Parts: sequence; structure tokens; C-alpha cells
Amino acid sequence: MFEFDWPWMFLLLPFPFIVWKWLPPVRKNRSAIRLPSTYGLAESSPGSGRRWLWLSLMSLCWLMLIAAVAKPQWLGEPLAVRAEGREIMLAVDLSGSMEIADMQLDGRSVDRLTMVKHVLSDFIARREGDRLGLILFADTAYLQTPMTYDRNTVKQMLNESVLGLVGERTAIGDAIALSVKRFRDDDESNRVLVLLTDGQNTAGNLTPEQALELAQAYDVTIYPIAVGAEEVVVDSFFGQRRVNPSRDLDVPLMQSIAKQTGGKYFRARSTDELEDIYKRLDQLEPIAGDPQQLRPRVSLFYWPLGASFLLFMLIALMHYRPWGKSS
Repeated sequence: MFEFDWPWMFLLLPFPFIVWKWLPPVRKNRSAIRLPSTYGLAESSPGSGRRWLWLSLMSLCWLMLIAAVAKPQWLGEPLAVRAEGREIMLAVDLSGSMEIADMQLDGRSVDRLTMVKHVLSDFIARREGDRLGLILFADTAYLQTPMTYDRNTVKQMLNESVLGLVGERTAIGDAIALSVKRFRDDDESNRVLVLLTDGQNTAGNLTPEQALELAQAYDVTIYPIAVGAEEVVVDSFFGQRRVNPSRDLDVPLMQSIAKQTGGKYFRARSTDELEDIYKRLDQLEPIAGDPQQLRPRVSLFYWPLGASFLLFMLIALMHYRPWGKSS
């Protein structure tokens, strides 16, 4: 369907006539310098027939300019858009223990943060239609990206995060409390926090128990993901031995947070497990919205604008006179 987005611009159509009718005429004074006629209505202008042709072309040129300014556009057929969405805050641990290289990625050992970035980037890319936010925490928690539909920005800010950026310890309570603060003013939010950590709470202004009370009060659902392998082989003076690099992980705390907020606790001991967790999260916490339709718009202003330019060039050619030729 064709329509003008700003149809009221056509009220400007009589503007040239009003100017011609009400402004005083230009006083004609003889001058030693003769300029070529521009308007076609000067003393040396051609007969009335050509004058009316000139007026018609100028009027059509003005009409095309107004039509271009009125924003003509073509509206396509209505398209159904996704009526479900999620609002997910991602809280990523940047404490010193995240540099332990106990994860495997493409056949090579990488630290925990590198693996989280790799898998979480794919998770973010699949969040079309969802709003995402990003919190980074260590000694305390910082809001790196507020809630936004701009997935590329969230992904970029995650990839630019580095270990030691906000300290070496782990403030799980502060991360939860900051998420609650960002959610509490949004009544239509499903208020989901995905918490990725590899340790226990060792810093911050609030304990996890205090932050948990806030989360329960504001109906924030938390999905804790504990990152880190449970067994790696290391070389020592007495030969190889097996150690547990996740011995400091506070599993009971993670399970308690998930249970008391209606979420679910996940354990990511490998890249494959973490990828499987994100796939399962894809199916969690949808918000059913009102059915919506989107009509694609195609702007057509360049057609009348181009026509007005061609008409102007035609008018200029019709009234062109060499500078040295007298009338």
C-alpha cells in the first residue's frame, strides 16, 4: 500500500503563489550590466504560450519537491513477529581463579574465562528478540552493559573483559544484588540472572544470603553455573598426580541460590557441558507477549526528488541565454 508519512507537508503547495501575490514587485532599474533572464517573465520573455509552459513546469517541479518532503513510502504485507522474549542478566566471574587452564577448546587447554567467552558468545548470538545485560564481578560487581537488544554490544563488552579488571577475589553477593537493582524497576521483566562462577564468595559488601533475600523479594530467578574441571593431571617432582582444581567451589551455596529463587543449578566441567547448559537455557523463562505484526516500509522519496531535479534542469535549459547575446 502506498502512502505519505507526512501528508501535511502538502499544505505548503500554495506557498509560491502567496509569495508572488503578497510581496511587493521588484523595482526594475536600468543598469549598465545586463544579466540573463532567469524567471522567464522579464521584459525579454517569450510569448504567453511559452510563459504558461514555464509556469506549468515550475509548478510541477514544486509539486515533486513537496511530494519528496512528504516521505512517500510503500507498506508491505503485515508480518508476524516473535511474541516471546526474555530479559536475561549475565554475571561473569573475573576472579583470579578463572585463569586456571583446566578446560579444553578445540583440542587445546584454555583458561576458564576463555572457554566461557567462547561458549557464551554463541549463547548471546542466539538471543534474537531477547534483552541482555552484562555484569562483571570479582572484588565487587560492575554493570558493564545495561539491558539492551543490541547483542553485538553485549558480546563485544564480554570479549573485551580481562582477568584482574575488577580484582582477584569473588563477590557473588554483590553480583546478585546489582542484578536485583537493575530488575526492580521493570515490572514486565521475567527477571532472570545467569550467574557464572568458579569459586566461593570471598569479597563484597553483601553476603550471598543477604543478596538472596533481595532476589526473593523482587522475584529474580537465578541460574547458577559452576565452571571448572573436577580433575586434571599435573606434573610434580614425584611424577604426575591428579588434583581437583575446583575444590574451592561452594556447590551447596549454588544449589541453595537456585532452589530458593526457582532456578536451577548447573555444573560445567567441560566445554561440551557448558554448551549443553546454554541450549537448555534457550528453552527457559519465555515471556509471552501480545501478538504483534510488523509492516515492512520502503522509502520512495528519491523518485519525486529525482523528477524535480530533471524538471529544474529542463527549465534552466529552456531559459539559457549566452551572456554576450542581447535580447
